[in-house]
Amino acid sequence: MFTGIITGVGRITALRALGPSTQHGKRLTITTPEGYLSDTGLGDSIALNGACMTVTGFDPAAQWFTIDISAESLDKTSGLAEEGRRVNLEKALRASDRLGGHIVSGHVDGVGTVSHFGRVGESWELRVLAPTELGRFLAYKGSITVNGVSLTVNRVADSAAGCEFSINLIPHTVDNTSLGDLQAGHRVNLEADTVARYVARMLQAGVSATPTPSTLKDPA
Repeated sequence: MFTGIITGVGRITALRALGPSTQHGKRLTITTPEGYLSDTGLGDSIALNGACMTVTGFDPAAQWFTIDISAESLDKTSGLAEEGRRVNLEKALRASDRLGGHIVSGHVDGVGTVSHFGRVGESWELRVLAPTELGRFLAYKGSITVNGVSLTVNRVADSAAGCEFSINLIPHTVDNTSLGDLQAGHRVNLEADTVARYVARMLQAGVSATPTPSTLKDPA
């Protein structure tokens, strides 16, 4: 579990195939800021651009860790198979941590495409075209995770091409995440708000699926 508050920006410095075919995944080596791995252990979860991954090796002194990513995960995400690419990092949430963003599972729901990224005053406007199936989870002032960053939706526009949403990035976010590297045409990992998914499911199921007191009783 995560909150979408980025705790560091790393860089993919090496990729190694885990087998000879396209059905095999890759082993990624990611360098981190100094001291980032001081409390990390084997098997810990770290989200890379919003995708939850497991630490399979690390060297705190040399400031790197490795993860193994399957071919399926590579196919369903973006930016995790490019050597030299900067990636947003977030360690798994602890029970004592502040919930600074929103509840994030680290499971990418879809890949969107940046349609616009430009300055607006002191801030930046980021517009992303999301797949049509994610449109029902997007709402004005709702939450969305873009490459692992918890953000607030400012505008939603549905079209035949998909659902375009707009967000405002303050300078701190641009300076302290990899979102500042984005350009129109770049693909980004998206995770819908967990609460929105449950609401959509309940609406889809309808009131007829609501449990009644009799159905909740233990069998005699």
